[in-house]
Amino acid sequence: MSEVIVIGGGVVGLTSAWWLAEAGYRVTLVEREAEVGSMASYRNGGQLSYRYVSPLADAGVPLKALRWLFQPDGPLRFRPEADLRQWRWLARFLANCNAAANRRTTATLLQLGELSRNAMSELSLHLPLSDFAWRDAGKLVVYRSPRLFERAASLAAADAEVLQPAAITVREPALAALQADLAGGIFNAGEAVADCHAFCLALAQRLRSHPNFNGVLHRDVTGIRTEHGKAIQLDTTSGPLRADQFVLAAGIASRDLAASAGIYLPLYPLKGYSLSAPVRPTDVPPQISVTDFERKVLYARIGAQLRVAAMVDMVGADNRINPRRIQGLVRLATEAMPHAADYAQAEAWAGLRPATPNSAPIIGATRYANLWLNVGHGPLGFTFACGTASLLSKMLRGAPTPIALDGLTLRR
Repeated sequence: MSEVIVIGGGVVGLTSAWWLAEAGYRVTLVEREAEVGSMASYRNGGQLSYRYVSPLADAGVPLKALRWLFQPDGPLRFRPEADLRQWRWLARFLANCNAAANRRTTATLLQLGELSRNAMSELSLHLPLSDFAWRDAGKLVVYRSPRLFERAASLAAADAEVLQPAAITVREPALAALQADLAGGIFNAGEAVADCHAFCLALAQRLRSHPNFNGVLHRDVTGIRTEHGKAIQLDTTSGPLRADQFVLAAGIASRDLAASAGIYLPLYPLKGYSLSAPVRPTDVPPQISVTDFERKVLYARIGAQLRVAAMVDMVGADNRINPRRIQGLVRLATEAMPHAADYAQAEAWAGLRPATPNSAPIIGATRYANLWLNVGHGPLGFTFACGTASLLSKMLRGAPTPIALDGLTLRR
C-alpha cells in the first residue's frame, strides 16, 4: 500500500488526508502547530459559498482599490515590500483584471463549487454536520449602489431571488437598520454556514479511527529534498520523513516549502480579519448568511456566535492583529446590524489567506513525479476543500476527474 504524507493540518490538508485514506493510501498528516485547524482555518468567515464565487480580479478593480486605500474603514490596505514575490503576484493579478479572465475563472469556480457541495454531502455520511454547527442558511448579497444591484440582478441565476429593500428586511430582519441604504439584494438558497475550526477538529478525530490513517505528526517541515525527478524526503525539525508520495497543502507556508524544491507558487498572503461576537437572548442575529457587497463584509451566525469577517491587507506574511482594522470592523458591523450580537465582547482574529492572482486554487502534479499540490484557495478554503481533495485523490490514482482541470493546475 502506497504511503502518502500530507503537509498541512488546516481544512485543505485534513480533507486531502481523508479522501486519500478513503482511496486506499496509507496517510500521515504533518502539522507544525499544536492543534489542527489553528491558522487560516481557525476563525474565518464560515460561509460555504458554492455559487457566490466571484474572483477578486475583475475589470475596474484597480481603480476601486485606489479608492479603498483612502477610505478609513476601507476593505483594502497595501504595504509595499522589498520582496519580488509581492510585485510578481500583483503583476499577474492586474493581468487578470478584465472581464474575459473573470468570466473564465468564475465558470471554473462554479464547477468546483458544485463538486465541493456534493463532496461535502458525501463526507457528511461519515461526519455528522451537527459536529461543526453546519446550517443550510442560504446566502443574501446586499447592494447599496443601484447600478451594481441592477448589474447583479441581470447576471443572477434563474433560481435566485432578486429582492427590493423592503423584501430584504422581511427575509432577514437583522438588516432593518440598513434598509434605507440598500438598493436591493440577491438571495441564493443552498449556501451554508459552519464552524471551520470545529470541522477540522471533528474530521481529525474521525481520521484517527480510519484504518488507513497513520496519525498526525506535529513537526515543522523546513524543506523538501528532491533527487532524480522525485521528492525523496521532508526535512523537519525532528528529523527526515520519507514516503512514496507527498502532498503540499500547507496554506501560505506552501510557498516557501515549494521554493525549497525549486518550484515557484504564485501565492500571496491576503490577511483578513474576523470578529466572533456572542449572541445574547435579546439579540436579533442574521439567520441567513449575508454579504455587504460594497463594504466587503460577511456576516454569519455560527452556533451561539455571530461571525463578522472582512478586509484584505496586503502586508506580507504578517498575521498580527491591527487594532485599527478591528475598530473599523466593529464600526461597520454596529452600523449594519446594531442589535445582532454583543460586539463589546467580540474576540478578534486575523489570518493569512493563500491566494492566487486569479482566485483559482492550484491542484495536482508538479515536475516531480510524486509531489502534489492542493494550495491557493484564498478566502474560499472551507468552500472548496472537499472538492479539491476529491479531485486530488483521483489525480494521484490517474482516474478521470468529474470536471475539467483547465485553470486549476500549476500550468495555467
